[in-house]
Amino acid sequence: MKTMIKIQYLALASALLMLAASCAMAPVPAAVMPDLSAKADGEYTGSYDGGLVKATVSVTLAAGRIASIRIVKHDCSPIGKKGEAVIERVVQRQTLQVDVVSGATGSSKVLLKAIETALSGNPQA
Repeated sequence: MKTMIKIQYLALASALLMLAASCAMAPVPAAVMPDLSAKADGEYTGSYDGGLVKATVSVTLAAGRIASIRIVKHDCSPIGKKGEAVIERVVQRQTLQVDVVSGATGSSKVLLKAIETALSGNPQA
């Protein structure tokens, strides 16, 4: 009987480990700030899919600077919502090289990559 309980316990533990591993977020590469000097004023939209965390942002450029960033969509956990604080940091510092939010690192990085994608594209017509 004890052997059967041990086997069931090991099977359950293995299943939980596999489930946790399948939910792990893939590493998100560091965001790279595109050169804004040649970018036209306007609104740029970009998205990034980090697996468990996904984001779409709209970035407004004015006079060669980031005037504002709006989160269009941010699919994440409730804890990941804290990562949205990186938006204000980017606008204030005018760079993607900002500190991520502790406890919401994945969401922070996905939002930064979405901003990079937006700024690397063409403005909306």
